[in-house]
Amino acid sequence: MADQAFVTLATNDGYARGAMVLGKSLRDHNTSKKLVVLIGPQMSETCQSVLKRIFDEVKVVDVLDSGDAAHLGMMKRPDLGVTFTKLHCWTLTQFSKCVFMDADTLVLSNVDELFDREELSAAPDPGWPDCFNSGVFVFRPSLETHGKLLQYCTEHGSFDGGDQGVLNGFFSDWATADISKHLPFIYNLSSVAIYTYLPAFKQFGGNAKVVHFLGKTKPWSYTYDTKSKRIAGEVPEAATHPTFLLDWWALYSSAVVPMLQEQYGDQPFQSGCVEEASCSSPAEPETQMSSEQRKQKWEQGQADYMGTDSFDNIKKKLDTFLK
Repeated sequence: MADQAFVTLATNDGYARGAMVLGKSLRDHNTSKKLVVLIGPQMSETCQSVLKRIFDEVKVVDVLDSGDAAHLGMMKRPDLGVTFTKLHCWTLTQFSKCVFMDADTLVLSNVDELFDREELSAAPDPGWPDCFNSGVFVFRPSLETHGKLLQYCTEHGSFDGGDQGVLNGFFSDWATADISKHLPFIYNLSSVAIYTYLPAFKQFGGNAKVVHFLGKTKPWSYTYDTKSKRIAGEVPEAATHPTFLLDWWALYSSAVVPMLQEQYGDQPFQSGCVEEASCSSPAEPETQMSSEQRKQKWEQGQADYMGTDSFDNIKKKLDTFLK
């Protein structure tokens, strides 16, 4: 339907690359919906040009320059700047219904059925399942709702400092009121959750429709060896299943990088893609860590997900234990 759209937000050039991959993944899986991206005014012309090739609408939003309620709210709550920007999605009243998706999500199959859901439909957050994760949600644009959300922001702030705290506070009955507004986890498979319940991932992970790259390090922060088709060098915080990270890079390197190269022309730019023979060669043998050292690494969130603590190795140990 022409009056329904997937919406994302990219505040800078890094997140723009995420949005490009998200948009391409939606196109590749034949969505029938419009694609809209909200962008920050500081985004480069190059990234804007590529986004315009992928999305139906690229809309610049900047609450600091507006003279409306968002601007007034911003003055009272400067800490919620990015949140105010995200709430602009409710102003897209040319659409009757939208699905918001964070720029660090990747679509693995067609998800147009999400438009059968009502506002506010979302999947539970893996950290606190009575809250929904705001990386993917169904909403109905409305200037009235937008105004109420801004008022809520100003009066109550956010319990987590971001949009998820605001939205959970505003749509506070999500956990209890209507189970049909609880999206299955496969529509927002938060990558950090994979290792917390491996048997469930083994059982249901193959059905995942949307993967969400939560965590400090985003897919575009890594370097990808196009020759060996592997993440190059060390992975300091592999808060994702390696397969999904490689899926992101395969799409980015094959579909997005050529568009960026066209825009940059002869100018050099950092695509993140490299060809390093060393990445294809066998890794240096690791120094053996004691159980206590490994435990400390895990507790600090520094598990070696690409090596000793890889999903396959953990799965083997689990299978042995379950037998």
